[in-house]
Amino acid sequence: MLERYSNENASVSVSLILVLLAFATIIITLLSVPMTFVIIADPPPLEINADSVVLVGKTRTTLDTVVTVFKQGTTAEEIVHRYPALNLADVYATIAFYLNHQQMVENYLAERQAQAKNIQQLNEARLDPNGIRDRLLNRKHAQEAC
Repeated sequence: MLERYSNENASVSVSLILVLLAFATIIITLLSVPMTFVIIADPPPLEINADSVVLVGKTRTTLDTVVTVFKQGTTAEEIVHRYPALNLADVYATIAFYLNHQQMVENYLAERQAQAKNIQQLNEARLDPNGIRDRLLNRKHAQEAC
């Protein structure tokens, strides 16, 4: 009976060793497989339209808008809440682009402000805002008289 007990323990020990060797082989195989993680640099989600205005993602929301509200302390999540056409990843990428290229973006924003001021002056020169109420009332009375 003692011999049988020794044989059973020996076979259990051999089985345990085989299981441990199989497990070790799996671990070594997993460790030898190279990691498949790749870092990909995505371009910023910015597009320039026909009027030379920079838009964020596939929306009509301008870079001006996103940067302005960001500079006012608005978080990316709040920006997406205010402008639902935007997605969170595009907003974060736009903010990152701004932070990495701050001087270039600030120059662009200054040019856009100067352009807006110039257009406003041209429109005011062409359509004098003084007396507009009187001109509209006169036009209305002339149409009613007909």
